Amino acid sequence: MNERQLIEYIAALTDPATQGLIKGIGDDCAVIHKDKDLAWLLTMDTLIEGVHFDPAFHPPSKLGRKAVSVNVSDIGAMGGKPIFVLLSIGMPKGFDPSWFTAFAHGLTEACREYGCQLIGGDTVASPLGFTCSLTVIGEAKAEQVVYRSGARVGDEIWVSGSLGFAAAGLELLQRKFQPNNERWQPFREQHLNPRARVEMGRELGASGLVHAMMDLSDGLATDLAHLCKQSGVGARITARSLPGIAALGEVASLIGGQPEDWAISGGEDYELLFTAPPGASDRLLAMGRRCGLRLSPVGSIVAGSGVTLIRDLADGTCEEVAIAYRGFDHFRDRGEV
Repeated sequence: MNERQLIEYIAALTDPATQGLIKGIGDDCAVIHKDKDLAWLLTMDTLIEGVHFDPAFHPPSKLGRKAVSVNVSDIGAMGGKPIFVLLSIGMPKGFDPSWFTAFAHGLTEACREYGCQLIGGDTVASPLGFTCSLTVIGEAKAEQVVYRSGARVGDEIWVSGSLGFAAAGLELLQRKFQPNNERWQPFREQHLNPRARVEMGRELGASGLVHAMMDLSDGLATDLAHLCKQSGVGARITARSLPGIAALGEVASLIGGQPEDWAISGGEDYELLFTAPPGASDRLLAMGRRCGLRLSPVGSIVAGSGVTLIRDLADGTCEEVAIAYRGFDHFRDRGEV
């Protein structure tokens, strides 16, 4: 079973009609009634040594920050604000106390910056290395929560920031590439210390312009496929419109790699992916400027299913390639889509 099949199997065993539950499995957060105006947003994510990070080059303070960012990113992607955090942490016996204190300082510092509070959790021994799971509880006005399921045929597909920088940064770190360190720091930093787009997500949710939204954690190809499946639509994106593709080309020219693959399949960018009607462009761009963030249209929602990438060829023609679910999957076998 791959990751998608595993989640679908678990979802089939649950009761979606549970009292108080607005949305369960299948979105960035579970959504629960809070009162007549507000909804609770709940999400959980895990970081495991050797899977999500390498302690050889990931500073513990930045890992603590990342642990918070990857979780509050889900809250922001549904238009909410994070409020409370629960931490479950596993450490090997004989762990380095200075490593743990740096991690804890990074985690609590990030909580303060995002406006949420660590309120409890669990600590356990972990014989196979470091692991941590965070549960974040947020809230939003119930009428402003943005789901994956609202995309409409004719919508434009938008993303925030640049795509593929985290994947390129990971390659730089793994290869210990050092020349012109400052030039390549934004790529490394996107992997080590991503910034969740909570303010932008709340602005978009409150605007009423956005039909569907989620964060980009597993890569555009996979995350857009999830959004399309939940909405019952298809998508077409153009390679030339992917933001940051030229900068990725500079990295690839130095260390090898495929800029397009990083942009659509790399994952861990924690940017926002959303859809909106074509007439919303000017207002969306203005919102992005207010938040200090570039927003870019990359394609459109179409009838049907799946995700298609359109590439320009050297002879002036185009080719279309099906790319749905070609992003990161913890359990996918090699060659499986």
